[in-house]
Amino acid sequence: MTYIKIITVSGFLAMFSFAPTLVNAQTTDSDIERITTTSQRYQWVDSTTSFALESVNEQAIIDIAPTHVEEALRQIAGVGLQRGSGQEYLPALRSPVLTGAGACGAVLTSEDGIPIRAAGFCNNNELFEAHTEMAQRIDVIKGPATVVYGSNALHGVINVVTPDTTRGAKWLGVDVGSYGYKRIKGRYGVDQGDSGLGANVSITRDNGFRDDESVYQEKINLRHRYDLASFSVNSGITYTHLDQQTAGYLTGEDSYKSDELINLNENPEAYRWARALRVWSQLEWRHSNNQRFTITPYYRDQDMQFIMHFLPGKPLELNSQQGGGLQSLWQYRSDGLKVVAGLDAEYTQGTLKQFQDGPTLGSDFLMATIPQGTHYDYEVDARMLAPLFQVSQRWDNWTIAVGARYETMTYDYNTLIAPGRLKENGEACGFGGCRYSRPADTNVDFNRFSPKLSVNYTLGDNVNFFASVADGYRMPQATELFRLQREQTVADLSPESGVFREVGAHYSDTNLSLELAYYLLDKENVIYRDDDFFNVSDGETRHEGVELSLRWQLHPQWAVSSAMTYAEHTYTSQAEGTQTSIVGNEMDTAPRQMANTQLTWASTLPLEITLEWQHINKYFLDAENTQSYPGHDILHVRSHYQLNPQTTLHFRIYNLLDTRYAERADLTTFTGPRYFPGQPRHFLLSAEYSW
Repeated sequence: MTYIKIITVSGFLAMFSFAPTLVNAQTTDSDIERITTTSQRYQWVDSTTSFALESVNEQAIIDIAPTHVEEALRQIAGVGLQRGSGQEYLPALRSPVLTGAGACGAVLTSEDGIPIRAAGFCNNNELFEAHTEMAQRIDVIKGPATVVYGSNALHGVINVVTPDTTRGAKWLGVDVGSYGYKRIKGRYGVDQGDSGLGANVSITRDNGFRDDESVYQEKINLRHRYDLASFSVNSGITYTHLDQQTAGYLTGEDSYKSDELINLNENPEAYRWARALRVWSQLEWRHSNNQRFTITPYYRDQDMQFIMHFLPGKPLELNSQQGGGLQSLWQYRSDGLKVVAGLDAEYTQGTLKQFQDGPTLGSDFLMATIPQGTHYDYEVDARMLAPLFQVSQRWDNWTIAVGARYETMTYDYNTLIAPGRLKENGEACGFGGCRYSRPADTNVDFNRFSPKLSVNYTLGDNVNFFASVADGYRMPQATELFRLQREQTVADLSPESGVFREVGAHYSDTNLSLELAYYLLDKENVIYRDDDFFNVSDGETRHEGVELSLRWQLHPQWAVSSAMTYAEHTYTSQAEGTQTSIVGNEMDTAPRQMANTQLTWASTLPLEITLEWQHINKYFLDAENTQSYPGHDILHVRSHYQLNPQTTLHFRIYNLLDTRYAERADLTTFTGPRYFPGQPRHFLLSAEYSW
């Protein structure tokens, strides 16, 4: 334990000894800021929170005009999203990049506090169903630090907060860039005092830089507000639509370095189509100044279909989920005492169908075991119920909080075609059976108790120290339980869980904001697919890291900000019968060092220029640590010019030095190394007008 800590800290310091002190900056509004609440579930939390929590604010989002959510979130220490084609990505938050059927369940994504997907039905790309391009801010809670978030928050929470357009917003913008990129965006609201209505809209068209690649996307938020002296109602609707022609992986070792190959699309048939609707209404009652009660019913309706171009036979997946839930929270405060209690409940009907239109190409084995026709066709009714509470007390400079959450999750599974390793018509496959195995109808339930403890100490007006211990977890996802392979007929899985520990400090004054955090998470019951293609939950991993976030106003015209991470993600156990030992190896797709640094110059003219340096170091492509990606360093430049009080112009150059790099690199048995190549140098011009 001590040895690992020494390696971690020394490695962290070593990274910054060679890292160029470039990039990230701001002027009066910081791109990265300490925040006190997310999604209005905690409205009386002190600014001295007892865990690492950061935000990308509205001004930063406007300045960046992210064409992909990764462009905004790379400013947060510990976040390492890897972009795929179009709007696709794979998530990482104080973790390796999460891959596999249900690994996405370890990071909870939400919009306005409503989970984007139901607890048992995560999708690796689900953040594109939130309106990140037009958000008021994007909050990131690191680790399972608060009781109001349960399953899927094992590594943390990403919450997109939409703007309250009911206060009279009037704003119009347009983005035009390389490769036919076009986006129009606008906000409009009517404020009638104790009530209001508003809308937040964006429409995107992107031809992409690779062959047969494009994105057509529309998103809208509608808001309504009604206020009385002791009662208020805030309601919202989000609708998103994505129609994407997807470019697949580029195969061949170091193929991402080739000027000719990076534009190729080896899967021109691939596409992704998705639509998502979320409706919610938050009702709040206030009693005096020390009590309030909120209840938030919500409804979700989502459909998605896409070609699984990364699998033999390239089947089509169609998934959907419809359902709703209820969040309730009672808050009380008096003389340093704060009490929070609530109940979360959710019901979801989910379906999944995997269908292959044509025969499988390749070896005799693949052709015989992956048949044409339907592989899976099932429906699942899922129910979640979770009471929660937390009590905190402040004594002088100390604040201590204790809380817990108890969550139950039940799945009622029903297959719509015959169970077993059979073709759709009931015939047997050759070579011992079909690759895909359908379980018989069943009910599965899980229960989890999760306690949390946090301590905060404030030193003067500028410094506070924080520490927390939390039991985090994620429930097995429906795809891990019911989308089986080979001879597996039942997935006997347990919830992934781990004890999360964190200590840190935060300093803030007029010119400097600094946060340093150390975390350690030992996970058990890690779910993975073993050498027999069985879904099992006997893995163990360790996640340890140090993060530094800073914003420093060096001079009235110069500012620097940075988000820096040094982390080690390692295997601490392996499956029985595995011949090659991986215990102690680094997890695949887990760079030790990540940094995003920005240097901003604000002239005496209404002009601001920011130079951004993005660093990803080497990471392994396989658990055996035999092959690796060398990492990359990319420079970006952005500027904005205030033409008049109503009009602002922006110009951005991405990949300034036209570096050849991979957004994502991995390794498969069938293809060897494969990559999503990074975009060559490209441009984005924006204009915004407000009135």
